[in-house]
Amino acid sequence: MMNQNNQNTTATESAVPFSSSLKIPLYQPKAVKAAVPTPLAGKDYLILIGTFLLLFGAIFLVYELQPNFQQIHLERMKTFWGPILMTVTVCLLASQIAFLLYIFYLYTRYKAVPSVTDELLPTCTIIVPAYNEGKLVLETLRSLAASNYPSEKMQLISIDDGSKDDTWEWMLRAKSELGDRLSIYQQPKNLGKRHALYRGFKLGTSEVFVTVDSDSIVKPDTLRNLVSPFVTNEQCGAVGGNVRVLNNKKAIIPRMLNVSFVFSFEFIRSAQSVLGTVLCTPGALAAYRKDAVMNCLEDWMNQTFMGQPTDIGEDRAMTNMILKQGYKVLFQRDALVLTNIPENYTSLYKMFIRWERSNVRENIMMSKFAFKNFRKGPKTGSRILLINQWIKVIMAYPMILLMLFFVFTHPILFLSSALLSIFIFSSIQVIFYSKRYTIVESFWVYPYSIFYTFTLFWITPYAIATANRRGWLTRGLPKTETSDL
Repeated sequence: MMNQNNQNTTATESAVPFSSSLKIPLYQPKAVKAAVPTPLAGKDYLILIGTFLLLFGAIFLVYELQPNFQQIHLERMKTFWGPILMTVTVCLLASQIAFLLYIFYLYTRYKAVPSVTDELLPTCTIIVPAYNEGKLVLETLRSLAASNYPSEKMQLISIDDGSKDDTWEWMLRAKSELGDRLSIYQQPKNLGKRHALYRGFKLGTSEVFVTVDSDSIVKPDTLRNLVSPFVTNEQCGAVGGNVRVLNNKKAIIPRMLNVSFVFSFEFIRSAQSVLGTVLCTPGALAAYRKDAVMNCLEDWMNQTFMGQPTDIGEDRAMTNMILKQGYKVLFQRDALVLTNIPENYTSLYKMFIRWERSNVRENIMMSKFAFKNFRKGPKTGSRILLINQWIKVIMAYPMILLMLFFVFTHPILFLSSALLSIFIFSSIQVIFYSKRYTIVESFWVYPYSIFYTFTLFWITPYAIATANRRGWLTRGLPKTETSDL
């Protein structure tokens, strides 16, 4: 267990409580402007046209091969396993449709909490852990300092977790610009994000803690929108921000995931927020009531899984521990953060593996209290969310085995039916995104769904089998930028 006075770390200075001596004008990084959707380029048109040709070709094949589908169905129903498989399939499909309708109903009831006045805003400690982040940590700290938030109520802390690149130099640059509004610290070696956050929590002196990833940029009103629920709802223990993709112009993968993120946050988490049970406050942007954090801080810091220290999934773990205390966890749609995501396949699947391993672990942890009287008021909705999480985990192996069986026995029928299913279910996300933003951008859901189905289908089964493994997996050395130092 770590000791508050001896954390095996060194600091360049003591934490500065609050100061309004330095006034910073509102700062709008170029990176934020770069994240705004732009007209499609030539290669984008080629990808989208190719995707639609593939999907419409699959629809035509399904229509033409109807006799073959019927024959396979009749042959299967004559076997012992056929009726059982059909019953299970129908039940699973019905449950997922029912769950989706339930989520839609909750979504229609969601309303973001309006921002409160400056006088009512709580004091706020913003913690930015950084590892091998390079120049982007400077942009992150600048955007936070430029927030439309009373400077005397802000405490900004950044911790370099033993970076091997020039991250510390960029943090020193931020310190020289922001003065006593920023306190920076340096770990003697890389101890992991959880250790850096732990140190920040210990240094924090505010009523609310906000954690922000060091590759993320916030909008000017993000902080005040994020923390306002703590003022209006005393049962609120944590709030998750709305995450969008920062580097969506640099590669196809970020562009596709930007649309997927909108559905995941603005639809799914909005619905979860109505139940007061957002399952995970994102590492890119989250806020926590100080008392709730301190009640579980040591358990969180010393969490283990299968006898091994847990060094991933710190956001989901903290969310679980706050839910367990009886607090509600909410989502603020207008608390926007733009964050970098992987731009290549290898980094992407490593990120997904980390997320899925955390999901498996924390589903187990949540199951230990979710079916008890863990808080006042209705709890059925929270349990439905957890059960749906477990359905995805439990069905991972049966689904992949079934998929491989059809790939080898009926490849054309499998391919056409899989693409038709992708078209049907992805269209839900397309409709949602196009209603909120632009229809052209929404079309990226289709290539992303195809990409995930055929190249990342193995992630969940693999994560289940390796759930006890440690390691962050994705944080490497960025390109060094020194020209502006």
